[in-house]
Amino acid sequence: MRASSLLVLLFGASTLVCSLGAEARRVPANAQKLYDTLGQASEQYRAGVDLLRKGDTGPGREAIRKASAQLLDAARRCGDTRGCDTARFLAAYDALVQHGAELAAGGEGFAAGESGVPGSGERSCVLANVPEAGRSIALLKGRDLREVIELNEPVKAAMAEWLTWMRPSLITSWENYQQMRFLMWPEYEQAGLPEALLFGILAKESNGRVHAVSRAGAAGPMQFMPATGARFGLGWRDGFDTRYDPQLAARASVLYFNERFAELNNDLAFAVAAYNGGEGRALRLKQASGGKDFWDPSVYSQLPPETRDYVPYVLAAAWLFLHPEDYGLEFPKVDGAATVMKLAAPASIYQLAICLGGPREGFFRPLRNLNPRHEPHTLMAAGTELRVPVAVPPLYRASCITGPRAELAVSLMAASKPTVPATATRAPQSPAVAGRTYRVKSGDTLSSIARRHGCAGPDELARSNGLRSPYVIRSGQRLQLKGCRG
Repeated sequence: MRASSLLVLLFGASTLVCSLGAEARRVPANAQKLYDTLGQASEQYRAGVDLLRKGDTGPGREAIRKASAQLLDAARRCGDTRGCDTARFLAAYDALVQHGAELAAGGEGFAAGESGVPGSGERSCVLANVPEAGRSIALLKGRDLREVIELNEPVKAAMAEWLTWMRPSLITSWENYQQMRFLMWPEYEQAGLPEALLFGILAKESNGRVHAVSRAGAAGPMQFMPATGARFGLGWRDGFDTRYDPQLAARASVLYFNERFAELNNDLAFAVAAYNGGEGRALRLKQASGGKDFWDPSVYSQLPPETRDYVPYVLAAAWLFLHPEDYGLEFPKVDGAATVMKLAAPASIYQLAICLGGPREGFFRPLRNLNPRHEPHTLMAAGTELRVPVAVPPLYRASCITGPRAELAVSLMAASKPTVPATATRAPQSPAVAGRTYRVKSGDTLSSIARRHGCAGPDELARSNGLRSPYVIRSGQRLQLKGCRG
């Protein structure tokens, strides 16, 4: 981030702090202390900027990192403090990360071409891809990641699996990530976290599919559980679960990892273990280790089996991200630049994926990942703006507005599977309890609810409540227990 731009951000944060002074008498003392912390963090940020301007890059980045961590910690405590407005803290931090992402993307916005014609002037509204050179930046808190990752037996074994039967999954993760890189990598870069860590988590958690949902209820490209996501700014907003937003999910994972590094003494393996096995367990294990290494049998064996596998997989994927050529691994070249395209006629993402065609897997996944707020089957109105790979607008104009392929896509999407009467496929069941509802609690999944109440299954429960894949439910939501017997 350029020093002049950081100053702009700092002055914005300072203005926010000054506005708090007039209200100091009207807020509780504990809240005022947290507001004062916001001011102190701004001053520290200013000092970091001054160091960057003088060319002291390392100390400058560290000062800025500490100031950001202080601000975020105060924001977290603000949420538990009566009379404290967390929006003040989150707004200040959001200004920093948002502007940082704009700078890393070349400062170009999502505006459509001046003429308003779909695809016109598409080069002028291209979202610049993050430079490929950024992949070589592999520092974790000032230490080279290649020195931090220990190539021990568990990591080597995981690497062997990534390079054999899991190789297609690794390549798919790479391709999906490249399409979203301009959204996700700036969040890690600004925080001083290595891109290889981001890729390792993404590959193991979701394969780069933003709408991935686990059986336990973790969702999004970085697989946040509802409660953990809420702690770091993710959740339902305007009918959309922001856990599916790749940029916001990357930002939340940065906050999570910085919090873990602060309490785990920058221990990468323990921090990755916390991401999967729980921060409380990781912290207790670290404190009880007596200074022993994470991989010491007396420490490593105390982790759940899933976490013992998870940590090596993430670190192995991160290592391969940094050294593909050493293992004969060829990550395909992907043009990750994107642009904004305005629909000339109503269409769904499914329909667009059909008429666009394209090589290999086509454009469904990039369209889905870059536009997570749109359900793939839902018809979007003419004039809707979508983020798309730069190759899409010419194909859209040629095949998706009018012509045989456009008509074929419409007809295929209008087709439906034949419906088989339920009586033909189901054995007689005991009478269902009519008219019952259930209020969703934190940690519930459709599978657990269906199991407890004797429903036919999660899919049937979703259909009876008008839920569409990926069947996301939220705490407090009312579900009709149609056909359930318990």
